[in-house]
Amino acid sequence: MENLVVPLNSPEAIDAKRFGPKAANLAALGRAGLPVPGGFAVDARAYRLQLAALGLDATAREVFASDDRPRARRCALDMKLGLMESPIVPRIAEALLAAWRACGKGVVRSSALVEDRAASSFAGQFESFLELQDQEEFLVAVRACWAALWSTRALRYMATHELDPADTAMALIVQPLVEARASGGGLSRTAEGDMVVNAAPGLGSAIAQGEVAPDRYILDSSGNVKASALGRKYHGVACVHGRKSFSRSLSGARCLDAEQVAEIGLLMRRSEDVIGGPVEIEWAADEAGIKLLQARPLRVAEATVPDEIWLQRPRLDGHPSGIGWGSGRACVVNCECELERVAPGDVLVTTVAGPALGPVLAHVAGVVAELGGSTSHLASLARERGVPMVLGVPEATRRIPDGATVAVDGVAGVVRWTQ
Repeated sequence: MENLVVPLNSPEAIDAKRFGPKAANLAALGRAGLPVPGGFAVDARAYRLQLAALGLDATAREVFASDDRPRARRCALDMKLGLMESPIVPRIAEALLAAWRACGKGVVRSSALVEDRAASSFAGQFESFLELQDQEEFLVAVRACWAALWSTRALRYMATHELDPADTAMALIVQPLVEARASGGGLSRTAEGDMVVNAAPGLGSAIAQGEVAPDRYILDSSGNVKASALGRKYHGVACVHGRKSFSRSLSGARCLDAEQVAEIGLLMRRSEDVIGGPVEIEWAADEAGIKLLQARPLRVAEATVPDEIWLQRPRLDGHPSGIGWGSGRACVVNCECELERVAPGDVLVTTVAGPALGPVLAHVAGVVAELGGSTSHLASLARERGVPMVLGVPEATRRIPDGATVAVDGVAGVVRWTQ
């Protein structure tokens, strides 16, 4: 069991086939001298041994192999319940708990063998758990990360990428918590050759989930700031259906100073050398400085020159967060309850660019949202699927009429519509 959990700074941790690309990339960044939080990588073999001990291997094969849909759903549910409700094999649990104790108030993150690859990022499809206070919470978080491989949203995603969950496995990362004063993401390259840094106060989950419009910094290829804009934070309120909606407000002071922005730009350039091309990163800044939490390959698209007639239409600007240019009928949605109104070929116009929109990406012509930024999970999925998306667009749901024809430039970050 001693090789199931290894320090992230060990040479073997860079093996993506054992520990998943997320952990392997993080290990490679650390070994290259870049600042990372440290911690441990948990071999995907631990997950496989747990499945075997629970007798779930045959059930796993039934989920995508069965033509009987109700049976397939029951098998997926059996996988989730089996992993969540059954105790971890004692030998595996001992190795996991030793890593957790070494990290203190720790973090458990997924590192599936199929995520953070160029063709399948799985951004936001799995689970991460922060500030785990005791070993019981920690072991529940481990089981939940394993079970997330069989969640409905992950299974839908795998189906669209012709992946079978029975053919892969879930590795993990166990790390100390970064007590972040600010956190965010970054894109090392845009279609214009610039870099983008996003930032928000505190832990980075709000940016990843598309629940804020983060501060945004545009850097040239030398790391000099060309432009910047303050973010916006909305307050959660209840919609008429009892679901979560948002009311508007402005944010306060900037999260980063010029020196910190320049440092993140430098870290992105150095990360490109490690990953071997353009990267999307996640970072956090605590009292000790900036640390890299993740780096994945970034798809970069060429800018599209719009037809001259579109240049004469009303315009809103936001964070370029997708790929290419598209147009369609505007479907203005104010909460998740209304997503069923979105028809194939529509441009979804909404407030929050959160995980609930993931399934919609399969059939929309574009997405416009008032919250979210270029490094949110939904933006990563949009780039992967080639969906035009502009996030952080002020007043989008008020300014763009429902039913209007909308054009979305996911590279320039521009939205236009017919009156």
